[in-house]
Amino acid sequence: MKTIFSGIQPSGVIHLGNYIGAMKQFIELQNEYNCYFCIVDEHAITVPQDRLQLRKNIRSLAAFYIAVGIDPSKATLFIQSEVPAHAQAGWMLQCVSYIGELERMTQFKDKSAGKEAVSAGLLTYPPLMAADILLYSTDLVPVGEDQTQHLELTRDLAERFNKKYLEIFTLPEISLPKSGARVMSLQDPKKKMSKSDPNQKSFITLLDDPKQVEKKIKSAVTDSDGIVKYDKENKPGISNLLSIYSALGNQSIAELEAKYAGKNYGVFKTDLVEVVNNALKPIQDKYYQLIESDELDEILDEGAARANQVAGKMLKKMENAMGLGRKRKR
Repeated sequence: MKTIFSGIQPSGVIHLGNYIGAMKQFIELQNEYNCYFCIVDEHAITVPQDRLQLRKNIRSLAAFYIAVGIDPSKATLFIQSEVPAHAQAGWMLQCVSYIGELERMTQFKDKSAGKEAVSAGLLTYPPLMAADILLYSTDLVPVGEDQTQHLELTRDLAERFNKKYLEIFTLPEISLPKSGARVMSLQDPKKKMSKSDPNQKSFITLLDDPKQVEKKIKSAVTDSDGIVKYDKENKPGISNLLSIYSALGNQSIAELEAKYAGKNYGVFKTDLVEVVNNALKPIQDKYYQLIESDELDEILDEGAARANQVAGKMLKKMENAMGLGRKRKR
């Protein structure tokens, strides 16, 4: 069985874009692959964090993973900092990385632009990400297009290590999300949905109550012709809403276009509100049940134990390949 690794930063409440674009696919993948789902809290500290809020976000993200349908008996869910091999392997891969290639990373350039000082961790983020993936002999990494450059560097570092020291790493393949999986802002449908958007009406979180969902969908930007038709270029607003409806309502875009032929946006939006709220209710019920429970801690403890076992074996191979530590006499 092939292995999949995915890491998400604990940066606050999950929104509909995170769910449809990534987490919803994870539910299907866990039945077909050996899956490792990691809460990458060490990546989060490349920028300043409030320690209490970070811990709250870590627990919240873990609860969301289970609430959306991740089965701990099928997949390994764990917190990155609870598996020390990640930081150790990240340092070792830094030592085979070149400053020039790290400085060329688009995300580093974007996040450091215009700032007087940035952390060294922001620069060396990609080798740690590579360590996350390579420790588990990962075959496939489901990522968005914004992460493909980091995955290409991961492959480069793995290949460089294999040639320079010992061939121990699997070269992971990039798995891009299915067409239509990218959810856009409700207020600016040319822009990706983001919880950092100052306009609270631009995104729906998985914890929004039914009234909030209704308000946000009813005020979503569309166009003036009133025809429910998918045309991403000329009708980005209604196309985005059709994508959301299709993903959560299990109907194709073509079926929805036929269903709403001759009907206006008001009717369509009213039905979409119901579809979104029906999809969110079981997630919210499970989330609130888990968030303060011992069950969540037990799941994370078991996940960390499994991850430590696998990652520890690969770390030993890396240390042996690089000549670290002592070779004991028997």
